[in-house]
Amino acid sequence: MVVAITEKQNLIYNGKHCPYCDIPTKIVDSTVVYRQNYGKIYYCDKCGAYVGCHNNSEISKGRVANKELRKLKIEAHLYFDKIWKTKQMKRHDAYKWLSDKLNIPKEYTHIGMFSIKTCKDVVYYSKQLLNDLRRLELDFGQEPKTQYYELN
Repeated sequence: MVVAITEKQNLIYNGKHCPYCDIPTKIVDSTVVYRQNYGKIYYCDKCGAYVGCHNNSEISKGRVANKELRKLKIEAHLYFDKIWKTKQMKRHDAYKWLSDKLNIPKEYTHIGMFSIKTCKDVVYYSKQLLNDLRRLELDFGQEPKTQYYELN
């Protein structure tokens, strides 16, 4: 599936444009946010949304996020990463599964790029899958690799 995105969407996905304020972000030292140097970040002067960059680069880890979205990205990774870290699936297969579940192209299946709604969907679908896999393990008399998660 080939999906065309606008230049503005591309800038947002790469941390170079604030989706909240609709203005370009600036690349700054992370001391602006953390008072300690963790590398560069893309930062919105107007609202304070930000995203970190990969080590020693100006390549963002996704879109800039406000406090609510940063919290949800962490939660999404918490549950999604359990799928491949507990060897329920290979990492590549887990991202393919997530891409199919969210009905988005694999090249855009990165939690760092996701919105609040999509992060909430990742949490829900990941918990659901982990519960299903746990149920199968129990049905076959195996010790489950994960706990049961409430779907909310």
